[in-house]
Amino acid sequence: MSKAKTNAAMSALKLVPKKGAMGLGSGSTVAIFAKELGRLESEGKTDIAVVPSSYQAYQLANEYKIPLTNLDLNPELILTVDGADEVDRRLDLIKGGGGAFFQEKIVAAASKKLIIVVDESKLVEQLGAKFPTPVEVLPFSLGFVRRRVGAMGIDSSVREAQGKLGPVVTDNGNFILDLRFSKAIDDPGRTAAELKMVPGVVETGLFAGMTDEVHVGTDAKSYVLRK
Repeated sequence: MSKAKTNAAMSALKLVPKKGAMGLGSGSTVAIFAKELGRLESEGKTDIAVVPSSYQAYQLANEYKIPLTNLDLNPELILTVDGADEVDRRLDLIKGGGGAFFQEKIVAAASKKLIIVVDESKLVEQLGAKFPTPVEVLPFSLGFVRRRVGAMGIDSSVREAQGKLGPVVTDNGNFILDLRFSKAIDDPGRTAAELKMVPGVVETGLFAGMTDEVHVGTDAKSYVLRK
């Protein structure tokens, strides 16, 4: 277990309210956070129910005996704790390495605060220079979307499943295209809007203007980046 990831998760744990509903995201650092949240629940130190933003988050909640809720019962969440693949200097994000970014964005948007937990390796000056930007697309539209983003000067590849033949299928039954830009993304919000204007693109892994705090772990400590 990475000490840096543990330090980031433990830093965010301090923000967990005594009672209410929150969102639970995905990723290896969030898994550490979920284990600790389950411990607080078992010790009676908090009375929290979570909206899982992915099947992985659902499994984590079950494993650590964290009560579950949903957005029908709790359409406004106190906060969400989630991970990220890249975080830029404006606290904009690329998410989607695990493929659950569509539901993660919905849960984040339903939250009063979005708290991101990462280690320092995820911090970048600008998004998209190293990590691909995922977009979720309707299977019917795959060829068209690839042609349209290609006309925008963006390379794309269909994310392939591990352990089975064929593309990754999201929790929503769609495919994922991983996009690679010729240079880093100057304006993530504008880029996300342009991509979503392409018919067949359901959602993008660009999270622009949504993050309130980033809890960054190192081997020795943690620190917090705020808007």
